Amino acid sequence: MSATGIVVAGLRKRYGATLALDGMSFTVRPGLVTGFLGPNGAGKSTTMRVILGLDAVEEGTALVDGRPYHRLRHPLNHIGSLLDAAALHPGRTARHHLLWLAHSQGLTARRVDQVIEQVGLTPAARRKAGGYSLGMRQRLGIAAALLGDPPTIMLDEPFNGMDPDGIIWMRGFLRSLAAQGRAVLVSSHLMSEMQDTADHLVVAGRGKAIADAAVADLITAASRNRVTLRTTAGTHAMRVLAHAGATVTATGRDTITVSGLPAERIVALLGKNAVPFSEVSAHRATLEDVYLELTREAVEFRATTPAEASR
Repeated sequence: MSATGIVVAGLRKRYGATLALDGMSFTVRPGLVTGFLGPNGAGKSTTMRVILGLDAVEEGTALVDGRPYHRLRHPLNHIGSLLDAAALHPGRTARHHLLWLAHSQGLTARRVDQVIEQVGLTPAARRKAGGYSLGMRQRLGIAAALLGDPPTIMLDEPFNGMDPDGIIWMRGFLRSLAAQGRAVLVSSHLMSEMQDTADHLVVAGRGKAIADAAVADLITAASRNRVTLRTTAGTHAMRVLAHAGATVTATGRDTITVSGLPAERIVALLGKNAVPFSEVSAHRATLEDVYLELTREAVEFRATTPAEASR
């Protein structure tokens, strides 16, 4: 599988007075699932539309296999995409929908049947797509994205509407595409699925990429060598550890987060000072922790919590 992926460089775009893209730049490399995250209004959808030549920009470039989308002779052979699972003719069967797309790209009916089987829609292939559930329409959209056997795949919220079995299938499917050497870009709001699926992460905020790094590196950085301590003697434990130079924070009834001391030193101090404890473990941040920290200043619309509203 030969692919150079997607290269987005310096995209700037306005919608009237709104600056939708403000220098958006990142690369989607072959062999990796790249998660594309960000709050509403961050520029994700606009960026994907620019990549597909659906929107023009005032500055910057978006290249697929080294060329702008409009210069690709048979686009489905270079990039397969799913931006809107509802973008289909409800009166057509799933197979006829795909045959129509295949014919426009010089692809065969045999290829249509192959992708239908690949996404698990064979039993429903001759049903009208208008009667499909959202999860089935997602599978049909992915089948369309696969028609040209492209080296680059771009999907917007592919987990939406999936039942638990579908989510598990989707997770493995995306990883298998990357394992074949394809460049895979996936936009999603589901942090748990991105943590289990993505190798690399691009986080968008206010029209630009505010983070572009391996998922493992982002989680490690967010963990900050913190240690979680569980003890029924919280006050005593905090006093002992603070005296030793640690930064301590009560994060639950019997839980304390400690930073500034390694776990081994914490255990030794607790034992020396007769502080009972049931757990001392390295704190591992979640992708949700990483996301919330990175986008704290980039959220356009923020509602108050019940606690804030009651003040």
